Amino acid sequence: MADIISKITMYIVEYPFVRYALISGVLIALCSSLLGVTLVLKRFSFIGDGLSHVAFGAMAVAAVTNLTNQMLLVLPITIISAILLLAGGKNRKIKGDAAVAIISVASLAIGYLIMNLFPTSSNVSGDVCTTLFGSTSILTLSKLDVWLCVILSIIVVIVFCLFYNKIFAVTFDESFARATGTNASLYNLLIAVIIAVIIVLAMNLVGSLLISALVIFPALSAMRVFKNFRAVTICSAIFSVICTTLGIFVSILASTPVGSTIVAIDMLAFFLFWIIGALSRGAAKA
Repeated sequence: MADIISKITMYIVEYPFVRYALISGVLIALCSSLLGVTLVLKRFSFIGDGLSHVAFGAMAVAAVTNLTNQMLLVLPITIISAILLLAGGKNRKIKGDAAVAIISVASLAIGYLIMNLFPTSSNVSGDVCTTLFGSTSILTLSKLDVWLCVILSIIVVIVFCLFYNKIFAVTFDESFARATGTNASLYNLLIAVIIAVIIVLAMNLVGSLLISALVIFPALSAMRVFKNFRAVTICSAIFSVICTTLGIFVSILASTPVGSTIVAIDMLAFFLFWIIGALSRGAAKA
């Protein structure tokens, strides 16, 4: 154990990319877990998949057009898609999971097609794998990427804290919130924008195909043990930060893909929380 700790310390002190990965990873995990509880309760758990595939398609377009900063294209397109999915109202003809499925499959297919028709490198398969699974991107972040992640994450956390009560109301009973004078459409719009920002940030951490894990596992794990919204949100945030940190360290030490390693640890922790929740419910009934 001492050797592992000393090795991790050495990596953190001597290699800037490890520090960048830790800072970005922790912030992304924190932000995704905060909104994850809301998405799970609103039955929109797989919104992460849909939006991540939209971001993948936008990233493919940005790559073939040689945009210096891909975020300038990816973020606005993802935000618009999130608004259409979450804040489009209930009068749309294609609703909920069907809308997510359509936009998810279409964006993924178009993005992959564009990358093959207009390749930007000789290793298209490698580029696609990195984008989909985040195999190395979190370990190749620049200082500018990290600062952008820090600024956007701080904004997300501040907005969530400031409008916590309104988000809580819209999450649990949107009809009642409207009846009490809350502008539910505005807060659904706010949730949509925040989710889009988180999805774009998380692509560097776990890739397009694994983003839902950052959103779903922390929330579901916390719900196995706690029933109070505030307690679930706090537990979800702590769970996500710890699992992501462990995942990054294990990935570096074992030379495994970062995104997949984080998701694997999330899964193990989920089963642990599931067992704890089952035992606590059994003890309460006894």
